[in-house]
Amino acid sequence: MMPIITIKMIEGRTDEQKRALVQEVTEAVSKTVNAPKENISIIIEEMSKNHYATAGVLHMDK
Repeated sequence: MMPIITIKMIEGRTDEQKRALVQEVTEAVSKTVNAPKENISIIIEEMSKNHYATAGVLHMDK
């Protein structure tokens, strides 16, 4: 089994935050589905605030 996790978020996090995020997510997935950490891949997709909206409002306008 080779879990592939995609995380979509608005850009602006530091590299340190992204490192911590992928470490924590890897740990949780490994524990939850009993997969070796070496088999877990994570893709971070960052979006600009003008490419994401909630309730009809772009996040760049909030």
